[in-house]
Amino acid sequence: MLKGISPLISPELLKTLAEMGHGDEIVLSDAHFPAHSVNARVLRADGLAADRLLAAIRPLFELDAYATPVVMMAPVPGDALDPSVEAAYRRALDYTGTIEQMERYAFYDRARKAFAVVVTGETRKYGNVILKKGVPS
Repeated sequence: MLKGISPLISPELLKTLAEMGHGDEIVLSDAHFPAHSVNARVLRADGLAADRLLAAIRPLFELDAYATPVVMMAPVPGDALDPSVEAAYRRALDYTGTIEQMERYAFYDRARKAFAVVVTGETRKYGNVILKKGVPS
């Protein structure tokens, strides 16, 4: 185990985060997301709530300052979001900026282009989030 790095960060995830460059995106998906259908690079974090993993990633990951760095899946028309999901993600990321809401199929398309998808154990609806990597200031 490395000092100062959360034990929730697997060696594979640490390597993936290190390989990402400015503007690359990583998806933290809920347990129901079709990760293997949309991206060839899929990491598993089964059993971990997405907000806990976000909090573990945040000290290692600079959010992009030049574009909206946090994107969440918007609800399907007629469905509703649980506002506690976004609130938990904001707390975990210590983020007060804009969170873009993206239609489900547009979110899938963006996930196809992401550097990687991490499947978490998140079971709350619309618990999918994309982070865009920035550069340290």
